[in-house]
Amino acid sequence: MHTLVSQSRRSGAFTLIELMIVVVIVAILALVAIPLYQGNVVAAKMSEGIAGCGSIRTAFRVYYAAHAAYPVLTAQNASQLSVLGVGATDLAGKYFAVTNYAVTSDATTYTITATLPGYTPTQTYIINQAGVESGTYTTGN
Repeated sequence: MHTLVSQSRRSGAFTLIELMIVVVIVAILALVAIPLYQGNVVAAKMSEGIAGCGSIRTAFRVYYAAHAAYPVLTAQNASQLSVLGVGATDLAGKYFAVTNYAVTSDATTYTITATLPGYTPTQTYIINQAGVESGTYTTGN
C-alpha cells in the first residue's frame, strides 16, 4: 500500500532535471526571438522615415514638372524644403523630425536621406532622383 501512495504523489510533480530542460528551451527561444523583435521595431520606425522621404520626393517631382529643373538645396539647411512646399510639420512624426532628413540637390539631381535618431549603428534610408534606394535600414528579416 505504501508503494501505491508514493507513486501517486510522484506522478504529479516535476523533477529538477525536467524544470531545467524547460528553462533551457525557453532561454534558447528568447535568444532567437529578441533580435528578430528588435529588427522589426527598427524597421517599423524606419517606415516613418521612408514615408517622409516619399513626401519630399513627390515635392521634388512636382517642382521639376513646374520648373524643368530641381531647386538647389543643401543638407545644412533643412528649412529650404519650404521651396518645395514641404514644412517642418509635414515631416514631423513620432520618430522623425525635419532635422532627421538631409536633402542635397542641384539642377539635375537630388538625394534625400532619413536618419533614425538614437540608434547605433546609424539606421539610414537614401533615395535619389532615379528612384535608387540605399542605406543601412533594417528590413526585419
